[in-house]
Amino acid sequence: MKDKNSLLSDKKRSQINGFLKKSYFSFAKLKRRWVKNKYFSTKSVFGQLISLIDDSMIKGAVKKHNSDRYVKRFKNQDHLFSMIFCSLVKCNSLREVAGGMLGLSGKKEALRLNHIPKKSTLADANKKRKVEFFEEIYNELLKKYSYVLSDSRVRDALGKNVKIVDSTTIGLFKDILKCVGRKPLNGKNKGGIKAHSVINADEKVPELVWFSSAATHDHQFLEKLKCDENTVYVFDKGYNDYKAFKHFTEEKTGFVTRLKDNAKYETTEKIAISKEIHSGVLSDEIIEVDVKEGKLISKLKLRKIRFYDRENKRTFEFISNLFDFRADTIAALYKIRWQIELFFYVKNIIMQSGFKEVLKYQGVRSFTSQFHFA
Repeated sequence: MKDKNSLLSDKKRSQINGFLKKSYFSFAKLKRRWVKNKYFSTKSVFGQLISLIDDSMIKGAVKKHNSDRYVKRFKNQDHLFSMIFCSLVKCNSLREVAGGMLGLSGKKEALRLNHIPKKSTLADANKKRKVEFFEEIYNELLKKYSYVLSDSRVRDALGKNVKIVDSTTIGLFKDILKCVGRKPLNGKNKGGIKAHSVINADEKVPELVWFSSAATHDHQFLEKLKCDENTVYVFDKGYNDYKAFKHFTEEKTGFVTRLKDNAKYETTEKIAISKEIHSGVLSDEIIEVDVKEGKLISKLKLRKIRFYDRENKRTFEFISNLFDFRADTIAALYKIRWQIELFFYVKNIIMQSGFKEVLKYQGVRSFTSQFHFA
């Protein structure tokens, strides 16, 4: 007969054996599942990047714009991932995109790819597919991950969202846009696309991009901006448009820009500069400008600030409808625009991604879809 101690040891031994046996089978089962699931076995940078785009986001954009209609194989999701691959790898032609994507054939399931495109397939898709689908995906991603991009320092300091408006011209060959813009001194005309962008000062990424021919004047882009009493737009003097400034003022939307050298105005009031204002502020005035709307001419009251920048040794004249802000704050707002150009400049992003060469194989319409993911 076994003693009490031996019985207890046998019980413990059986419990331990049972636990180990159960653990072994659980681990084996988990291992089999892990081996079968190829999605989690992919750790490439490209795989991690596209995993940030949910299937539900893609399906919602496809349903909203009906962009997969009459498409049998190369659908929006495959096209989207192909363009992201093009930007990430910095391909210079559709042949490079197709060749590079071919190397992912063994990981189609892991990367959620249903069809690897050939060069002709990708060219046709770039030409015919709706640009609005790519725009929708970009806006949804910006909305979802804006908390990662934003540091909100400017908004917290001013109590308003500061948005920078800027543009750049992308030179193209004549086959796309012929003879746009003014004729240069050398007598050679060249085609071009002007890319206008709106960038939140706290996020450093564009929230709106609009393309036009290089000949289109900058001020026409102001019609695309959304008016909001909690927003201040900052742009250079190329966007000067008194009718737009009047609309901003009526909608209680702030703006800051530079005054044109040939601007005509009438000074109605001079504001005293207090001691706490930055010494670079030379003058602070209330002015009136004429706003021509057809045959009608109305007066618009604005604020004009003259500021000396010691760093660049230049004198600037700013106009704004922000009458409650300090003069040096308005000057600092325009300086934010210079700092934004250091973080994001449209032309540099495009050239780094090699899109100028990609355009040789595609039309202007396809360029828009690619740029949304630059």
